[in-house]
Amino acid sequence: MISIVGIAVVFLSVIGGYIMEHGHLAVLFQPAEFLIIGGAAAGILLISVPMRVLKSTITKITKIMSPGYTKKDYMDLLVMMYELFNVARKDGLVGLESHIEGPDKSAILTKYPNILKNHHALNFLVDTMRLIIMGGVPEHDLESMMDMDLEGHHKDESQPAISLASVGDALPGLGIVAAVLGVVITMGAIDGPPEVIGHKVGAALVGTFLGILLSYGLVQPLSANIQLATDSEGKYYSCLKQGLLAFHKGFATSIAVEFARRVISSEVRPGFSEVEEACRASKTSKT
Repeated sequence: MISIVGIAVVFLSVIGGYIMEHGHLAVLFQPAEFLIIGGAAAGILLISVPMRVLKSTITKITKIMSPGYTKKDYMDLLVMMYELFNVARKDGLVGLESHIEGPDKSAILTKYPNILKNHHALNFLVDTMRLIIMGGVPEHDLESMMDMDLEGHHKDESQPAISLASVGDALPGLGIVAAVLGVVITMGAIDGPPEVIGHKVGAALVGTFLGILLSYGLVQPLSANIQLATDSEGKYYSCLKQGLLAFHKGFATSIAVEFARRVISSEVRPGFSEVEEACRASKTSKT
């Protein structure tokens, strides 16, 4: 929500200041300038990224109002790991096979629909647990494998922010292109009355104005917002990674969960006692 408020503040401040200086809004309405700048920007995006990244970019833009991973999301992740690790402590690693091979039928995983919907996180969990169950993978090799997985995923998820940033960098230049075209049209009417020439020059300058405003007031901030959301998502996977790694090293269930909890950012990190109570409650509900 705060992102939408920020966008509104930017445009209302610029337009409000323009009106305070007795500017006429009708002058800013130049459909041709919008077409030149907006169409060229869309074309640059189509040229520079594959369809997969384009779809991801659109999806991420539509999610700018999402709060991202909340304290509840992390609590669910910690308690889910606690329950899975407890199964392994009681029944051995073989006891995890039914949960790993059929996550959508697992009595544990089905309690956490948000985790089931997060396909990459679920695959990361399932694939890593399979390796742990198979055995024979040293701790440092497992960590290296998880790091490669997460690095590749983070790189893919960062592509929308990078593509938007490149479009944002191009927008001032596109504004100049629109302005130059406007000047060319103005030169064709140079022998006309002053008010006609003034109108055409004003329309040309609107192109420069739009290019700069859209770049620094909208597209670049959107790119930064998406990148921050991607970095925040990386923390979620790091939490999962640390829990799995601590479990593989043979730490007690509660200690493995604590390793995972310590990775979480302070603003959404559940307290030690909160996690302990939630884990205790999950054990009580099963009995």
